[in-house]
Amino acid sequence: QVQLVESRGGLVQAGGSLRLSCAASGIIVNDYAMGWYRQAPGKQRELVASISSGGRTNYADSVKGRFTISRDSTANTVYLQMNSLKPEDTAVYYCAAIRPVFSWGQGTQVTVSS
Repeated sequence: QVQLVESRGGLVQAGGSLRLSCAASGIIVNDYAMGWYRQAPGKQRELVASISSGGRTNYADSVKGRFTISRDSTANTVYLQMNSLKPEDTAVYYCAAIRPVFSWGQGTQVTVSS
């Protein structure tokens, strides 16, 4: 059974930084494509960043240069480092195991104040 447990998000001022973590069990993160999605109020859930099993990363245009996805095989954890945060980054952020089997984390709220 796959479990993805995200760290608590929080409230941060615009321009600030926050790091989210996603501790996985039931899978080995290095063997999976993993990702971070977000969903803002009234909007569709969108893929923010992903990392393939081979380590290739991809980012939504809106976060390129500000967010970094990484993983730690020892901790079996995926991270999302978010810098230069903007109010439009406010959303519920979800960790996901994408391939070979899709699974969601529970989500964590990130609020960026202006």
